[in-house]
Amino acid sequence: MADFPFDIVAFDLDGTLLETHRDLGTAVNHALTLGGFATVPIESATDLIGGGAKIMLKQAVDAQGGLGHEEFRKLYKAMLAYYGENYAVHTRPYPHAVEVLGELAARGVTTGVVTNKFEQFARGILGELGLIDRFAFVIGGDSLGKGPDGKHIAKPAPEPILKARELGGGGRTVFVGDSSYDMKAARAAGVPVVSACYGYCDGTAEELGADAAIDSLDRLIPALESL
Repeated sequence: MADFPFDIVAFDLDGTLLETHRDLGTAVNHALTLGGFATVPIESATDLIGGGAKIMLKQAVDAQGGLGHEEFRKLYKAMLAYYGENYAVHTRPYPHAVEVLGELAARGVTTGVVTNKFEQFARGILGELGLIDRFAFVIGGDSLGKGPDGKHIAKPAPEPILKARELGGGGRTVFVGDSSYDMKAARAAGVPVVSACYGYCDGTAEELGADAAIDSLDRLIPALESL
């Protein structure tokens, strides 16, 4: 189908393609319990998602007094171990996700994932849900290694979006995400960005400042065509 404005559509995962907060929240609560902290309501996990699992746990721990570096590191590793065995219990694609991916493929568009979730988890979840073959690439929060500061090169840094364009074969690229991390990464990479306002947003559509905003994935194709 001719005249579609983009060659590559890259998606964030949590809060954009997949509803993941129940499994993430359960993993956070597992770690909090191990550390002697009070658990948080599962639905409140939607307010913690965006920067990756470590930031999720740190916010929850810091809200209850915090931990030293080594103690937190052990708790974080326990959380990852638990999540690695329970990441697809409640996680599901958002409504219209599968249909939209099919329509983009029919238009000859390359699709991929750029997430701050570790790549092995992202691939594992997509595999469990039968979606992994829909994507030409999956870039996780640890896929590009660490920068000079010792931290993983992940959103809001632009490198994951730039790598997505490279792995997608080059061409006109757009990013779809739900958080300020996504908006900042896309802006820094110089690509248009669509805000998934149904997701785990840490700001209003106006605050996030995307090129387009959608309240359901069935609005994505028209939104992309308008850019």
